[in-house]
Amino acid sequence: MSERAWVATRKGLFEWRRARGAWRIASTHFLGEPVSAVLPADPRVPGRPLLAALALGHFGTKCHASTDGGRQWSEVAAPAYPPQPAAGDGDVDWTLQLVWTLAGHGETIWAGTLPGGLFRSDDGARTWALDDALWSQPGRRDWFGGGYDVPGIHSVVVDARAGAAAPSRVLVGISCGGVWASEDAGAHWSLSARGMRAAYLPPASADDQNVQDPHRIVACASSPDHLWCQHHNGIFRSHDGGRLWREVTGVPVSNFGFAVAAHPTDPECAWFVPAVSDQCRIPVDAALAVLRTRDGGRSFDVLRDGLPQSHCYDLVYRHALAVAGDGRTLMMGSTTGGLWASADAGERWENLGAALPPIYAVAFDPS
Repeated sequence: MSERAWVATRKGLFEWRRARGAWRIASTHFLGEPVSAVLPADPRVPGRPLLAALALGHFGTKCHASTDGGRQWSEVAAPAYPPQPAAGDGDVDWTLQLVWTLAGHGETIWAGTLPGGLFRSDDGARTWALDDALWSQPGRRDWFGGGYDVPGIHSVVVDARAGAAAPSRVLVGISCGGVWASEDAGAHWSLSARGMRAAYLPPASADDQNVQDPHRIVACASSPDHLWCQHHNGIFRSHDGGRLWREVTGVPVSNFGFAVAAHPTDPECAWFVPAVSDQCRIPVDAALAVLRTRDGGRSFDVLRDGLPQSHCYDLVYRHALAVAGDGRTLMMGSTTGGLWASADAGERWENLGAALPPIYAVAFDPS
C-alpha cells in the first residue's frame, strides 16, 4: 500500500509517496516557481483534476491541471476579476494577486483569493465565476489585510452532507473579514462569526463579526457542523456549523498560530501549531510543538517527540498542516523548509527534510 501527499512550496510542487512505512519524493513539478495552493484529484469524481496555482509575480497568477496524477500538466484558466467600475472610491484594486486556497467537492472547485474574492468552477477549472453575492456585500469595504496588504479568503469549508454533486452550504474565512456562510451554494451570504473576538481592536469593536481575523477554519469531514478555528488571538470552535463560536480556554504553550487540522471522523479531535504572536512569529522558546486535543478543547497534549527543541525558528503556515483520511497520518511543513510526518496522530514525528523551499501548503490525496 502506498499513500501520497502534495507539498506546495516557494520553488515548486513536490509529490511525496509512502511505501512500506517510508516517505520519499516521487516527483517534482514547476521547479523554481512559487506554488501557492494545491488541490489533489478525487478518484470518486472523474472530471475533477489535480490542480496547482502558481504565483508568478510580474507574470501573474497561473493555474495548471493534471488528469493523470501529475505526469502531464496543462495550463487552465485562472480566476479573473471583472473590470472595476470606478477608481478612487476607497475600494481595493480588483486585480487577482494570489490564489490562497483551493477546495473541492464533487465537480465543483472553489478558489479563495486576494483581494478577498471567492471564485467557483464547475468544469474542472476551465472557467471561473466570481461569487458576486459575497463580493457585493456592503461590509466588504471594511475588510482589511492581516499578513497581506489586502484581505484574502484562506478557508473554504464545504458541507459534504448536502450532496455529492452540488453541496449547498459553504463557509469561508477571511483575513481580516470574519466568517461568512451561505446556505444556497453562494447565492446569498451572512456573517457567521458570532462569539469571536478581536483583541487587536478597541474594546468597542472587538466583537464586530466583519473584522475578525480567523487564521484558518476546518471541519470534521464526517460531522461538518463541528468546526475548528485558529484565530489571530485564540482557538475557537463551533458545534452548529459556525452559527455560534466559543473560545477554547486554557490552551498551553500559546493560543496564537496559523495552522489547524481536524480529525476526519472524530469531531472532538484537532491539531494546532502554536507560535509567538504578531511580529516575532517563531515557535515559543524556539522549540517546535504540536498541540492536540481529543476532548473538544477541554485539554491538550503538547507533542514534541522528533521535533527540534532548540534554536528552531520554523513557522507553519495556514495550509501547511494536514491529516490524512485515516486520522493518524499527519504532515506539516515550515517557512524554513522543514517537513515532518507522523504515523501515530502526532505522538512522534519523523524529519523528512530540512532543506526544502519554504512550504505553503500540504495536502493528502483523498482516501
